[in-house]
Amino acid sequence: MRTWKLIRTYPLAVQVLLVNQLGVNTGFYLLIPYLAGYLGHDLGLSAALVGVILGVRNLSQQGLFLLGGSAADRLGARGVIIAGCALRAAGFGLFAFGTSLPVLLGASVLSGLAGALFNPAVRAYLAQEAGDRRAEAFSLFNVFANTGMLLGPLLGSALLLVDFRLSAVIAAVIFALLTVAQVVVLPVRRVERSQTSVLADWRGVLADRRFLAFTGALTGMFALQNQLYLVLPMHAERFTGSPASVSAIFLVSTAASLLLQVRITARFSSRWSRGRSIATGLALMGGSFAATSLAAALMPGTPPASAPEALLRLAPVLVTAFGLSVGVMLAQPFVYELIPSYGGAALSGTYFGVFYLASGLTAAAGNALIGWAGDLAVPGLPWLPSALCVLIGLASALAVVAVHRRSGIGPRPEEPSCATS
Repeated sequence: MRTWKLIRTYPLAVQVLLVNQLGVNTGFYLLIPYLAGYLGHDLGLSAALVGVILGVRNLSQQGLFLLGGSAADRLGARGVIIAGCALRAAGFGLFAFGTSLPVLLGASVLSGLAGALFNPAVRAYLAQEAGDRRAEAFSLFNVFANTGMLLGPLLGSALLLVDFRLSAVIAAVIFALLTVAQVVVLPVRRVERSQTSVLADWRGVLADRRFLAFTGALTGMFALQNQLYLVLPMHAERFTGSPASVSAIFLVSTAASLLLQVRITARFSSRWSRGRSIATGLALMGGSFAATSLAAALMPGTPPASAPEALLRLAPVLVTAFGLSVGVMLAQPFVYELIPSYGGAALSGTYFGVFYLASGLTAAAGNALIGWAGDLAVPGLPWLPSALCVLIGLASALAVVAVHRRSGIGPRPEEPSCATS
């Protein structure tokens, strides 16, 4: 109830962006987790071709974030958000009706480009509309995003019982409806005509050492967030012997977000500095993996004999999932709050674009490193991937503390802002 009352205190544009993120994640996660199975089993494509199609989608999104951010600054975030959702609707529609390799590759490119457009644009628009309530707005944004991440797979698994193509059609319809809603409701904002070139903007952001140091210090956040999909499912299945136990991870993560996100942001927004909140969140994210690391070292590899035993063995994974979620809830809204403050409103999209480009590259590298540790863990070091996550989180927290002490984070001291409180 408190969350809904808080939402109503924001302008209609912010409310639409929150619902938009719920729809974006619902539509995305009801289709993408099942895409590989459809391509391989239903269409009979080789594993190599499946990897190419999925890789093209990821590359189209991660590699073009900077372009999407600059487009938001130059053309206006509203138009870029609308274009991104329309392209995602078209891409998912192609997955529903296309079976040839060129069509599937085209669907992947459109779907990835769509994400590259609206992800930085939505956050730049939200930061502008929320004003000095950015952190609070981004905490609500996380609540809606996480809810969509839970609803999407549940809806997708139900639709999959009928046909994957139905899932793709429903996903495309969701994005089409979001497109229409944004055209009708999102207000048009005047875009200041820039006096510099796009390349000059990019050079300016890449020359901003304070921002690059801030972004580099957050590599742990990028890498650890992705372990909801790699390390934790791996441990859950190993501890319980059942792939179905993985769903409990996302249930815990989403429930924690719904119950705690707004409270955590409100509590620490006025009590701690932004640097302290972010560093503590990163340390908590990494430290939570101590539970699965210790359990992997001590727990026997034999399958559980009963359902109560399986639940008991799953407990360390759920403890880690909860701790990871709380750490993200503490750090991420303040991170998003600070990003626009480095470049101001005129370049907020470009700064978000660079940030997302860095996060994508770091997440990929982190997954590769942790996956490599997982391969090493098979013979006799099952605790190694989680132990590596602990080290990543603590190292990133220390890096944030160092950056905060050396040059500060967010606006320079002479630039007054609530973000430095």
